[in-house]
Amino acid sequence: MKKNRSYSLRLSFVFALCCLIGAGCQKDMENFDNKVFISNETVETLLLKGDDTGRGIIQTAIAQREQTNIEVVYKADLSLVDQYNRMFNDKAVALPEACYEIEQPKSTIAIGGVKGNDVIVHFKELSTLNRDLLYVLPVTISSTNLDVLSSARTRYFVIKGAALINVVANIKNNKLSLSSSGSKDALNNLSTITAEALIRVDKFGKLISTIMGIEGRFLIRIGDAGLPDNQIQLATSSGNVTDPSWTVNTNEWTHVALTFDSSNRSVELYINGVKKGGSQPSPYSGTVNWGNSSFWIGYSYEDGRFLDGDICECRVWNRILTQEEIQAKNHFYTVSPEAEGLVAYWKFDEGAGIVVKDHTNNGNNIASSKPLTWKAIELPAK
Repeated sequence: MKKNRSYSLRLSFVFALCCLIGAGCQKDMENFDNKVFISNETVETLLLKGDDTGRGIIQTAIAQREQTNIEVVYKADLSLVDQYNRMFNDKAVALPEACYEIEQPKSTIAIGGVKGNDVIVHFKELSTLNRDLLYVLPVTISSTNLDVLSSARTRYFVIKGAALINVVANIKNNKLSLSSSGSKDALNNLSTITAEALIRVDKFGKLISTIMGIEGRFLIRIGDAGLPDNQIQLATSSGNVTDPSWTVNTNEWTHVALTFDSSNRSVELYINGVKKGGSQPSPYSGTVNWGNSSFWIGYSYEDGRFLDGDICECRVWNRILTQEEIQAKNHFYTVSPEAEGLVAYWKFDEGAGIVVKDHTNNGNNIASSKPLTWKAIELPAK
C-alpha cells in the first residue's frame, strides 16, 4: 500500500508540473508578437538559358490573423548585395537596373487572412548579361504597418549562366523520319532554305554519313566516292555540290549551316559560323520539298549511312540566314521557336523516348526507328 501511495503522489506531482508548463507555454503564445515575413525561400536561382525574360515571385505572410489590413511594400535594394555575399560566401554583382522591374510592389493581407497577394519581379534583357558572372537582385520589405521578421525580410534572386543544351541524342545505327501529323506544307516548295545542325561525330570510316534530307532529291551528307569521308556534300537530283574546305573534325562539336537560293542556284556552307569556300554554283534550280515520308535525319539510301555521333539543334528555315545571324550570340545552341522563317526546329532535348518535338507551331515531330541513346551534356562548354 505504501508503495502504491508513493507512486500516486509522484504521478500527481508530474501532472501538476505539466499543467504549470502548459500554462506557461500558453501565456508565451499569447504574448507572441505577430510579424510579417516573406514565406518563400530566401534565395531563388534563375538560370540563363537563352531566354530574354523571366520572373520571380515574392509571397507575403503573417503568423496570426489581424483585425486590420496589413500593407507590405517591397523594393529592390542593391545596397544589400554585399550582405548577400557575406551571408553566402559568394562573389555576386548587382543585377543592372535595366534587367528588372517591379510593377506592383505592394502586397496586401486582408483582415482575417494570413497571406497576401504575390508580388511579381519581371526580369528582362537577360541575354545582355555576361554568362560568366553571378548576378543578384535583393528585394526587401521597405514599409509595412506591422513589425517585420528580420530573418525573412529580404529575398535574393540570383541569376547565373547555365548550359543552353543539357541533353543530346546519339544516332549511331539509328534514323529519324517525319511523323504523320503536322503541317507538311511548311517544308515544301522552299525556293530559299537554310538547314542547320549541331553535330559531334565520333567516327567516320564509312563512305557516307547522313545529316538530313531526301536521297536523290536534296540531301546534306558527309563523304562520298572520291571524297574524304569527313567532307560535307549537298547531293541533289541534278548533281552534287561540295568544296575541299567543307570538312568536319571528329570529337568536336560543330555547327553546320547550309543555305540554298534557287533564284541564282547558289549554295553556301558555314562551319561554326565561318563561310567556307565562298558561294558554290548548284546544278539544281528547283525548290526543296522535305515535307514527306522520304525526309530523314541520319539516313539515306541504306541503313549503313547513319551519322556515327551526337546531334541536336536541327532547324529548317524558309529563308537565307545571313552570316551575322548565324554568328549571333548563342545561335548555335538555341533560337526562338517564333523566329521569322523558322519552319522546323528539332532541339533533341527530350532526354527519353523516340519522339523529337518540332518546337515551331507547324508540329512536324520526328521519330526514330529504334530507341534513341540520350546523353547528358553541357553546351556551351565552360
